[in-house]
Amino acid sequence: MSSSTVVTWLQERTSLAILSERVLSAIAELVQPRELAADSELAAEGNPPDGLYILQNGRLGSSLHQPNTAATAGRSPASLLPGTTLYLAELLLDRPCPTTVTALTDVRLWFVPADDFRQLADRYPEINQTLSRQLADQLDSLADAFTYERDRMEALRPYLVPKAKRGIVGKSRYAVRLRSQIRDAGDDRGAVFIFGEPGLEKDNTAALIHYGSPNRRQPIVKLNCGILQTSGAELFGRAGGKPGLIEWLEEGTLILNNIEELPEELQPQIVRLLESGTYIPVTRSGEPTQTPRVCNAKIIFIGEKHIPEIEHQVTHRIKVPPLRVRKADLGAQVDYYISLYCRAKGITKPRLTPEALRRLQAYDYPQNIRELQSLVERALVQAGETEELTEEIVWPSQSKKKQFRFNLLNGYPGLRHFLRSPWWPDRINYGFTLTFFAIVVAILCFGPQTRDQNFALNLFWAWWWPLILLLFPFVGRLWCAVCPFMIYGEVTQKLSLWLWPRSLKPWPRQVADRWGGWFLFGLFLLIFLWEELWNLENTAYLSACLLLLITAGAMIFSAIFERRFWCRYLCPIGGMNGMFAKLSMTELRAQQGTCSAECTTYQCYKGGPQKGEGLETDGCPLYSHPAQLEDNRDCVLCMTCLKACPHRSVEFNLRPPGIELWTTHVPQSHEVALMMLLLGGVFLHRLPEIEAQLNLSLDLTQFWPHLGWSVAALAIPVLVPIAAHGAISAFNSSVKPKRFLEWAYGYLPLVLAGNLAHYLRLGLTEAGRIVPVTLATFGLSGEGWPIWVAHPAVVEFLQGTSLIAGWVLTVVLTQKIARQPWRSLLPQHLASGILAIALWSIIVT
Repeated sequence: MSSSTVVTWLQERTSLAILSERVLSAIAELVQPRELAADSELAAEGNPPDGLYILQNGRLGSSLHQPNTAATAGRSPASLLPGTTLYLAELLLDRPCPTTVTALTDVRLWFVPADDFRQLADRYPEINQTLSRQLADQLDSLADAFTYERDRMEALRPYLVPKAKRGIVGKSRYAVRLRSQIRDAGDDRGAVFIFGEPGLEKDNTAALIHYGSPNRRQPIVKLNCGILQTSGAELFGRAGGKPGLIEWLEEGTLILNNIEELPEELQPQIVRLLESGTYIPVTRSGEPTQTPRVCNAKIIFIGEKHIPEIEHQVTHRIKVPPLRVRKADLGAQVDYYISLYCRAKGITKPRLTPEALRRLQAYDYPQNIRELQSLVERALVQAGETEELTEEIVWPSQSKKKQFRFNLLNGYPGLRHFLRSPWWPDRINYGFTLTFFAIVVAILCFGPQTRDQNFALNLFWAWWWPLILLLFPFVGRLWCAVCPFMIYGEVTQKLSLWLWPRSLKPWPRQVADRWGGWFLFGLFLLIFLWEELWNLENTAYLSACLLLLITAGAMIFSAIFERRFWCRYLCPIGGMNGMFAKLSMTELRAQQGTCSAECTTYQCYKGGPQKGEGLETDGCPLYSHPAQLEDNRDCVLCMTCLKACPHRSVEFNLRPPGIELWTTHVPQSHEVALMMLLLGGVFLHRLPEIEAQLNLSLDLTQFWPHLGWSVAALAIPVLVPIAAHGAISAFNSSVKPKRFLEWAYGYLPLVLAGNLAHYLRLGLTEAGRIVPVTLATFGLSGEGWPIWVAHPAVVEFLQGTSLIAGWVLTVVLTQKIARQPWRSLLPQHLASGILAIALWSIIVT
């Protein structure tokens, strides 16, 4: 290649073009062609250069000699392209090679030996002068860049987010989805809107998006929208004045926190920024409008509320899930915070017990992650140097569902052991009740027919009715766990499947939910009329027919449908038990957090084989999940769920009686109808007393007149609360009353007290004659055998006490349910008082 051609190439392709043609010609005369194979080393870092190199063809790589560590692994050397001049400054300043240069491909170079180039520099001072000017220009450029970067960092420093606090902890589907959304949001420059409840560290999610993006080395700043000027000068800058954050950020990330507090005046400008990617610096009045500037920053919005105008313009919408739906992640999160605290304090990490974790999972964390971290730190401070964090140390605030509750299973381990044992209820049911019920029915059918001579009739009316009414406030629907009707239903179901293997029909839930309650209401109405018109209380075989009819219903529907369909929807006794169970001071529930976090099989609901602590069961006979129970109506306390649960989630709680009626209760029209029917039933049972009190001449010896008066006795008491509700609606326009269905449940204590007062007479007089009556049943003389009969004054005292307590509790419960001033509910309180007085007059006096 001729000298003139080399000069032309140097002028067109290299940084030596700033030298004069005379100097370039001198250099061209000295160049020597060289070739270097790929992966060969041209010069090593720290060695003096052996000459000036000019890359003609191929590619060279420049890198520092560093040990192969995790920090340097995977890095590729910087690529040097044709035209690059190597070691010019080093030769003139007598410095070693700053980097190691290696051939990435086969290369061709021009080479000027070091001594020849130094002689050339001595001959032509222009070379040193030109290099000095170049270095001075570079120094000025670096000084300008340093000054700009200093001013930039000074402007951004108050808002900088130095790093993300932590990653997304956990393996639940919510955590996995959130991590995926963060990755997607970091892959492009589109705007992001992050929203969710307080305490979720949404700003940390924004930081994770930035530091996981290709622009992670750019700054990230966070600005609270509540302190923004309405002009937006902090963001957009002022024309001819101080730049705004968007300009300083360049390709960094801007987090606008609490976007719901953004001044209304700024919303149009933010929307325009999202739509066009441009903004206009703030100008003063009278100044010309500035040309829109391009925004290169990534914008992330954070808020607790939806802002439709902004949400519609963003590329990514990320909802950070609250902690209460991520109970599966609680174990990992608590372990993380324990490790974090212990490392900071230099203490030994304690172990979290399973019971403590279940207690944490039972809480809903209104303040989310912030509250959980505070709770863990508080527990660690309280625990000191203990090796375990137990449930006594971990004590989250109780949710409303857990307030005023005491888990009897934890307080009395023996009770848990008994309820999980085969004795409850299977051995009781199949070892005693199954046989005893058959004996009772047989004696009712074939024994003496009056109550004073038939102990089975005495048991049914003088023992069972008072006792079951007394049990409701204590253990709710417990009777249904040992009810003989469903024992025979289950036997029928098992035998029919053995004789005729098949799949039982699933429950027609929609039809049953709509009409099942009215069906059992109709059955109860017929039972009341049958009892009154045919004197069931004192006719043994008719009482046996009643028991057999209910048993037949249970057996027929058990042979058709799965589990206890009759017990859940159609049994009249079960309907009464479920309604009065609302007043119980006990409840069966489960820890929703534990169920959602740890349970994947739902064996308490579906049934299944033994798993861990959980026993093999067929699942809940009423198809109720204990964690979803809001009402005692749908739980018969069979404890199947307690036996099946492998996580100790099921609780048997002591609670304020009837608390569900003013907290989680959902009123049902058929329940109110049944409650009013039971109230009327007390008046029906006391028709002779009503006749005597009102000096009426009722012909109760004839069927049709007796039927008419019976229907009237059942219906008339219902008119009193209805009239009271009408009076509240008509004369108290300032307060909007609740629906009749809602506050009608306030009468439930009075209805229970009225029925109890009625049956107390039998329980305190005839029940005590059970020994001589039993002997008389089998034709033996009962004379001389002990009897226990209360004095009439004692009976009246207890009856009156029951009615007074029932009325007082009705007033209190009505106030709780209605949540209205006392005066506005005065008609209702007067109505319940009138009914209480009426019951007193026909029962006590």
